[in-house]
Formats: sequence, structure tokens, C-alpha cells
Amino acid sequence: VFWNGSPSAYLDQILYRTLSLNDPEISEILCSCGFDFVWIDAEHGPLDKNMINMHIMAVAGAGAAPFVRVAWNDSILVKPILDMGPAGIIFPCIRTAQEAKEAVSACRYPPGGIRSFGPRRANNYSNMDTGEYIKRSESVPLIMLQIEHIDGVNNLEEIINTDGVDMIVVGPNDLSGSMGLLGKPDHPDVVEILDRISSICKKEDMPFFPATGYGSMDSLSRWIKRGASMLALDWDIGHIIAGSKLAIDSARKVIEESGNK
Repeated sequence: VFWNGSPSAYLDQILYRTLSLNDPEISEILCSCGFDFVWIDAEHGPLDKNMINMHIMAVAGAGAAPFVRVAWNDSILVKPILDMGPAGIIFPCIRTAQEAKEAVSACRYPPGGIRSFGPRRANNYSNMDTGEYIKRSESVPLIMLQIEHIDGVNNLEEIINTDGVDMIVVGPNDLSGSMGLLGKPDHPDVVEILDRISSICKKEDMPFFPATGYGSMDSLSRWIKRGASMLALDWDIGHIIAGSKLAIDSARKVIEESGNK
């Protein structure tokens, strides 16, 4: 299943924020529930290259779009992930236009970049015409830059106007940390910066979405009002915790109401 690579085709749909556990059946289950995107986390999660590959297979096979957040803006780290055929690459902590250029360059073949040629799933295991694949690679995968430091905010217009950037991802947690307010993404000073990011993205006609949501309807509502193109729900571990707590609390309530202890 090849995603068509057009951001506009998926605006206003739901993004599942983070897949961090190893079993690819989790990706398959999530897609069967109707999620449009799965964010496969290679930055903070324990996933190795083999497991990232398996998750991409599961998500793409279910007809959804696999996004991979790589560990860092490093062409060596990104190179094998690109050949697995993700729909998008998310680069963490982009702070300058130069870093944005390096991210774009890592994802594109010469003359537009420095990516070396060795696709696997990306060209359907060589079953895609080479010329067709090379043309497609000019826009796929999507290049998504995460703004999660105040330096990135201060340089946002230059970052957005870097040729080849497709989307901006907003990271409130690390952004709050860079402002000396770690753990306080709802602090008024941080909220003001989040509003500023949203305004700049809308002014520059750049799609953007938050890297966090955690299922909070208040949070989702705020991002909708800001004009986010996509929305982030909870992560895999969060869903397991929430579902488990709900089951336990419901069972305890039944036991209590029955008069048993």
C-alpha cells in the first residue's frame, strides 16, 4: 500500500500520536480501529530498526500512513528508515533553517539532497519502475520538522520557508523545558508561544499539528481553534493504562454495589 504523499489529502483527520511498544500487532489493532496515522517513535521508544520495519509494514498494510520520528537529525540514522517506505519522517528539535536544510537533504536523492540509493519497500522491492520511483521520491516521504525549542520558534519563519519542508510538528513539553518551565506546557508563557507558532504556520500556509494530545478533549479543542491540520490522541501505553484503570474501577464499582468486599 503506497500512501499518496499529499498533505492536503489528510488534513483534519486524526493522528495517533505514538507507537512505542515492540509488537507490530499493536499497530495493526490501532489501524483496525480507524486511525489514519500511526506515529512510530524511534526517538524515545525502545524500537530497533527491525521493529520499526515491522510497524511500517503493519500500518501500511492496513492502509494507514506510517510516520517515523527518528532519533535525531542525522542522515546516517535516517537513511535505512527511508528505504523502509514510511509516509513521513519526523525530525526532532529543529532549531535553525540550516538544520531544516539538512533534514530535507537527508531525505532526497541528488541533486536535491544527499540520500544514497538503496530502496527496499520504498520502491515495492524494485517492482516499481525506477523512473516512476525517483519521481515519487521527490515528495515522499513527507518531511516533518518538530519545533520544540524556543530557538526553533524564534527561527520559525526561516525554517518554514526552507525548500522541501512539508509540515511542522509542535512539541509543547520540550518547548516548555527550553523556556525554563519543564512539565508546565499549560503555563501562560508557554501557551502564548504555542499560539505564536500556530499564527506563523497559518500565515505561511504551512500545515501543523501538536505532538501531544493524550486524549484530552480540552487539549484537542485548543488545537482545533489554533487551526491544527491534524490531531494527536493518546499513545499506546496511555491507552493500555486508561483501559486497564477503567476496567478495574468498573469491576470494583460492581463489587461495591453488590454488597461484597
